[in-house]
Amino acid sequence: MSVLCYNKGCGQRFDPEKNSDDACTHHPGVPVFHDALKGWSCCKRRTTDFSDFLSIAGCTKGPHNQEKPPEPVKPEVKTSGEKKDIDGLKPKFESIIQAPKPVESIQRPSADEPFSRLQKKVSASLKQALEKLKLSDNAPDGNEDEGDDIKVGTSCKNRGCTKTFCGPESNEEVCLYHVGFPIFHEGMKYWSCCRRKTSDFDTFLSQEGCSKGTHLWRKEDTGNKVVPCRSDWHQTGSQVTITVYAKNSIPELSYVEGNSTMLDIHVIFDGDKEFAQKIILWGVVDTSKSMVNMMAAKIEIVLKKAEPMSWARLDFPPVVASPEEQEKKSESDED
Repeated sequence: MSVLCYNKGCGQRFDPEKNSDDACTHHPGVPVFHDALKGWSCCKRRTTDFSDFLSIAGCTKGPHNQEKPPEPVKPEVKTSGEKKDIDGLKPKFESIIQAPKPVESIQRPSADEPFSRLQKKVSASLKQALEKLKLSDNAPDGNEDEGDDIKVGTSCKNRGCTKTFCGPESNEEVCLYHVGFPIFHEGMKYWSCCRRKTSDFDTFLSQEGCSKGTHLWRKEDTGNKVVPCRSDWHQTGSQVTITVYAKNSIPELSYVEGNSTMLDIHVIFDGDKEFAQKIILWGVVDTSKSMVNMMAAKIEIVLKKAEPMSWARLDFPPVVASPEEQEKKSESDED
């Protein structure tokens, strides 16, 4: 029986009885994310594309490891015992602090409101970076065309899939992958398509895909390459700031537009990479007082809240249809 290898960067199945000292190629280090670059501490390769990061070949050889790493230990929250007064009775609270009464919330506007583009502000650092790129436009391209044949050992390019090409029979396999993009927020890591949150990076990488399809052995090169971007958000009493880590974004081709409850983000960066995302906002914003700050390594979307209140989250979760609804929809499409 084959078992799964838990070495970082491997993820292959192996026979424990045929586990040689150089059977596994893996990363002994830890993942490193810095200034939108992703890589491993044990080797020097860095990339801005999360899919490329997942496919970085290991730098160390050794035996496969079938021991699953333990889940991170959550700190215990100790509650102090109830204090008693000198008479052995529970103390009485002389005053009770009441929560402030909530202000009347404004009615949520319709999602069908017309969109308007947010004002853009381009930083000096981004202008300088784009000028340097223009000077190197005529430099020779070091990319080499791939042959028609797929090499054995080629990793599937679908996000979340750990399968490798073993021959023509690999094309018959069902590919389990994530259609969404990775989200890292407040120490939690999850995919936007299924939102199975974890604080452990190894557990995040081993999450099985939530969609089925066919393997993608090589990336399609048709115009701009649609790629995911790492994003984050934070809020104050009056504003919500969404940060998209896209390096060298092109102001003329990038835009953010929306209405009071929806947002459409479209960014062209690093020459030919494209990031697009639509968000149904949890709260209500004023787009006329919102703006987009474009910097060399990231984009900040500053949204003005329509009312001073704390948002429980950035967006509404996507509505997932039940199996019965999906079956009815497929029947109606066939008709």
